Amino acid sequence: MQQASGRKIGWVSAAAIVVANMVGTGVFTTLGLQLESLRSTWSILLLWLMGGVFSLFGAFSYAELGTKLPRSGGEYHFLSRIYHPFVGYLSGWVSLTIGFAASVTLAALAMGAYMSKFLAVSPQLIAVSTVIVISLVHSVNIRQSSHFQNTFTALKLLLIVFFILACFLMAPNGQPLEESAAWHSELGKPAFAVALVYVIYAFSGWNAAAYIVEEIEDPARNLPRALIGGTLTVGILYVLLQLAFLQQATVDQLQGKLEVGQIVAEVMFGTTGGRLISFFIALFLVSSISAMIWVGPRVVRAMANDYAIWRFLAQDNRSGIPVRAVWLQAAISIMMILISTFKEVFFYSGFVLQLVTTAAVAGLFVMRWKNGHKGYSSPGYPWVQLVFLAFSFWMLGVLLYDKPKESLWGLANLGLGAISYWLSKDYLSAGHPNGKK
Repeated sequence: MQQASGRKIGWVSAAAIVVANMVGTGVFTTLGLQLESLRSTWSILLLWLMGGVFSLFGAFSYAELGTKLPRSGGEYHFLSRIYHPFVGYLSGWVSLTIGFAASVTLAALAMGAYMSKFLAVSPQLIAVSTVIVISLVHSVNIRQSSHFQNTFTALKLLLIVFFILACFLMAPNGQPLEESAAWHSELGKPAFAVALVYVIYAFSGWNAAAYIVEEIEDPARNLPRALIGGTLTVGILYVLLQLAFLQQATVDQLQGKLEVGQIVAEVMFGTTGGRLISFFIALFLVSSISAMIWVGPRVVRAMANDYAIWRFLAQDNRSGIPVRAVWLQAAISIMMILISTFKEVFFYSGFVLQLVTTAAVAGLFVMRWKNGHKGYSSPGYPWVQLVFLAFSFWMLGVLLYDKPKESLWGLANLGLGAISYWLSKDYLSAGHPNGKK
């Protein structure tokens, strides 16, 4: 893979960040939850196709936002410049408190659950140790982070490709799912909407490269390539992988189960082979954790440059790594690992993170209205953005209806962010998004 040059990384390394953020716990767990209410192969595959298209449309939008507002920080920077510093601050607060830290927690908890089957160690201890070790790796320099990230992402992709080929080349073990026209009736069920929320979670991370714009060589050219190329790659692999799973295992074997990859592996290779594949699935979650530990602190550093209350986090080491921000995020993740469950973290963070992404895509309209248009243009504008926003508002409604307690806790977190904003109105003049105080 392409390596970093000096303090910058090329588009392949940036795309690896996107892939590593996207390919995590969701692709190996959510199929079993979808099969609790849906039976048709076509319904399941449509869910994953919709998730891929939704993510690709988001990547189109973020590519334009990132090339026109080329500063690391993702939504924090976008929303500060497009709407108001207060809106951007809330986005950064979400990233600081639950965004990347929650994603690290989910992946680490999943890894701990898998690895505890092989090691006589508690899942929590494995999860905490993993966060600490990977945070150490990303506390040195960008080149080391790039090598580490590229290696584990490549291994993860090889595992997925192996899984897909093995499932299609080996004779099916189970009965196929319902493939008749009856699948049409499932599209109108509330369960289809809930299942799509799980799929969108599995695709989350498609915007990762937008958080490290300043660390990418020639971002006007390479950021769109990284965002779109990484999202397309994952979308194709995801659809093929779910179809491969459905080729090998029955509905009864997968229904309601989280460890889908392990179940399919045991069906294909027996108990010993299945446990070995399960071990590799757990090991390659390192790539997802690594990517989020790399990307998340860049949002914290951007906030620290702009707001005096976070000034102590603004300092980089000699290699340009925001070490204090790395370890703040690690501390939050470890706290979540110790006091929360997988589902609690997932639903708590889901609503408010989707809300922030929706605001960013809508901001593309506002940015063009304020500043006109020149430079890189999102493919399919404005229809791509309108479709994305329609789906996003629909998902927010589903989450608020189906998981009101968790969604309201997410909104309460925004309230705490608003309080901290008013406590931090003494901006750093040199870094404030709107110029000097």
